[in-house]
Amino acid sequence: MNVLLLSIDSLRRDFLTAYRDTPRCLDYGVETDNLDRFAEKAITFDNHYAGSLPCMPARREWLAGVQEFLWRPWGPMEAYDDSLAELTREAGALTHLITDHFHYFQHGSHGYYEDFNGFDFLRGHEYDAWRTAPRDPDERLYRQSADPETDPPHGVGYVNRTNYARNAEALGLGDPDADEENFFGPRVLSRTAEWVGDHDDWDQWFCYVDSFDVHEPFHCPEPYASMYTDEDPADPDLPFWPYYGPVDEGQSELSEQELDFVRAQFAGKVTMVDRWFGRVMDALDEGDRWDDTAVIVTSDHGFFLGDHGWVGKNEPPCYDVLANTPLFVWHPDSPRTGERVDALTSAVDLYATVLEAMDATVPDGTHSRSLAPLIRGDAEDHRDYALYGYWGTSVNVTDGRYTYMHPCDPDEPTDCFSTEMMNARQFAVPRQPKTDAEAGPFLPYTDSPVWRYDAPSTQQNEAPLLFDTEADPEQTENLAAGADPGTDETSGDDGASDQTERMRGLLVDALDDYDAPDSQYERMGLD
Repeated sequence: MNVLLLSIDSLRRDFLTAYRDTPRCLDYGVETDNLDRFAEKAITFDNHYAGSLPCMPARREWLAGVQEFLWRPWGPMEAYDDSLAELTREAGALTHLITDHFHYFQHGSHGYYEDFNGFDFLRGHEYDAWRTAPRDPDERLYRQSADPETDPPHGVGYVNRTNYARNAEALGLGDPDADEENFFGPRVLSRTAEWVGDHDDWDQWFCYVDSFDVHEPFHCPEPYASMYTDEDPADPDLPFWPYYGPVDEGQSELSEQELDFVRAQFAGKVTMVDRWFGRVMDALDEGDRWDDTAVIVTSDHGFFLGDHGWVGKNEPPCYDVLANTPLFVWHPDSPRTGERVDALTSAVDLYATVLEAMDATVPDGTHSRSLAPLIRGDAEDHRDYALYGYWGTSVNVTDGRYTYMHPCDPDEPTDCFSTEMMNARQFAVPRQPKTDAEAGPFLPYTDSPVWRYDAPSTQQNEAPLLFDTEADPEQTENLAAGADPGTDETSGDDGASDQTERMRGLLVDALDDYDAPDSQYERMGLD
């Protein structure tokens, strides 16, 4: 069996036609003809949730089967990880990675690509430290993506939005009429189609494709740039790269016109990526590979586009806009093709699913549970809960209907565990040693010693948040409103109080099941 695993970064399920009729999705009218075509033959998972957020924590879940956010933030594959690429290679498969996701190649992100037989890294997206010339990048690209005060065109900071303007100019993307084949999503997906076509003579392969599109900056060519807006996409005063934060304050402050434009450019990118995904499907058609190839399409998380008053993804609570992610699975031996599955599933489950599809051994102790019983039609249920969140902040749980977001005390530290002394809050700078770290076998899923040291907590929500997503799919009515962090008191009615207590108990059960560190309970005021 071949397996093609495709992640489309930041893809919101409510922008996809396949999810348009489900209760948690609005009708944005975005064209996704090829993902629709794929959904017609695949299994569509309606209750799939992210796990460890954001970028590299999600990749470690997929590639190592470890739900890491209870123990550490953004970081590398660890020496004790059983990597998906290594295990599938040992099972006799040719393995390959295709990506424009530059975070794989940054400080502290090593180990993710090294175990593949080969990899393609397509340069230039977002902050990729690629081009250093010209000194003065294309004026329109620069003005639509950067803030001159924080990202000066001649600045030499490690993370600077000027990087994108220079990279895009080098690829010929400064012209509003630039060829779409030179943009990032099309480059990744056309290379994927080419790779599939080049490997007809291999008995078994695993191809992992990580498209950074539809991630910001939401820069796309015509016809997509104008497809969902009446504005001039070349207007340098309209940003296609919003700053993270509350919509109405701080650096991220956007007018209604600007926010509408950002949404339109995001939607345009979704349609562009969808059309080039069609090339991948065409390659599978032409090679007659559907009968021996499983195809999984998903995303790591969504993106706030003004929802709940936010833009971005790192600071706000983990509403379903971010956490309830798309998942489509085609398996040639499944009797459920074209069906929908309502069972609760988690991002970490893709690890064991790929291994089982390729007849590779799933290691003991993994947090991953294969979706194979659901795919075969042998089961209707999968998980009692899904746990998700960012390291060092609120911890969130869902039972598939109710979502519960439990706050933390920002004055209470949390423990960080890693074989590296990482800067817990800074992914893009060299790691610095910690003088207060201690080493030992502190992790429940490995006997290998790691460093442990205190790191500060941060707060995403000051009080508990509880939502009934069946009755309130947009999560606007907090059933736990008025609750004090770390207490069992709510100002809701008895039914809401009962649900709050039940979901808080489910969260504690989940932490117990994972054998979470004591510091997680302490900073959240949980017994």
